[in-house]
Amino acid sequence: MTIRVLVADDQALVRAGFRALLDSEDDIEVVAEAVDGHEAVERARALRPDVALMDIRMPRLDGLAATAAITGDPALAGTKVVVLTTFELDEYVFGALRAGASGFLLKDIGPQALIDAVRVVADGQALLAPQVTRRLIEAYVDATPATGVDPAPPAEDPRLAALTPREREILALVGRGMSNHEIAEHLVLSPLTAKTHVSRLFTKLDARDRAQLVVLAYEAGLAGGHDLS
Repeated sequence: MTIRVLVADDQALVRAGFRALLDSEDDIEVVAEAVDGHEAVERARALRPDVALMDIRMPRLDGLAATAAITGDPALAGTKVVVLTTFELDEYVFGALRAGASGFLLKDIGPQALIDAVRVVADGQALLAPQVTRRLIEAYVDATPATGVDPAPPAEDPRLAALTPREREILALVGRGMSNHEIAEHLVLSPLTAKTHVSRLFTKLDARDRAQLVVLAYEAGLAGGHDLS
């Protein structure tokens, strides 16, 4: 099965480089390019690619808004968005994940890593390594103004009420960047049992992919553990 990719970036050289690299793989095809967010959304709706590589800073409509438009369109439920950024702690990365992106990549990523990333996202996984999760959480916390008083606890997402205690525990581990295999080892479960629990989280929380589970876990205050590396 060929993975169909949309590349959205306002720099022609970046688009050409990604196209040349990805088209060289037998199982990947760049089906369209876009020079801004508006064009990215239009091309996505017309072609329904499997993966959209989305630059954050683009004219007319930025990558954050374009990501939200794509992930919010039921007709594009099969399209996974990966945001591209120059800086590891880009101020828009967390917002992009909240908008439904499946993860993010640095523009200086190595060729093979980019190819692997496209395959990982197309397979329904998230591009959020544990160390990246830690940095995102730390950046988000650092951006919260200090008031000199204890912060109010996070508002409980009503969807969490449907979770069992075990499912909440597993959501917390997903939020800390653990894979299904690592969760199974941590909780002394079979890999299949861990996978089943995570699958139920997707259903109960109406999450597109693992990246959204990470965001939900953090916003619910479940992913505040220190062992994130």
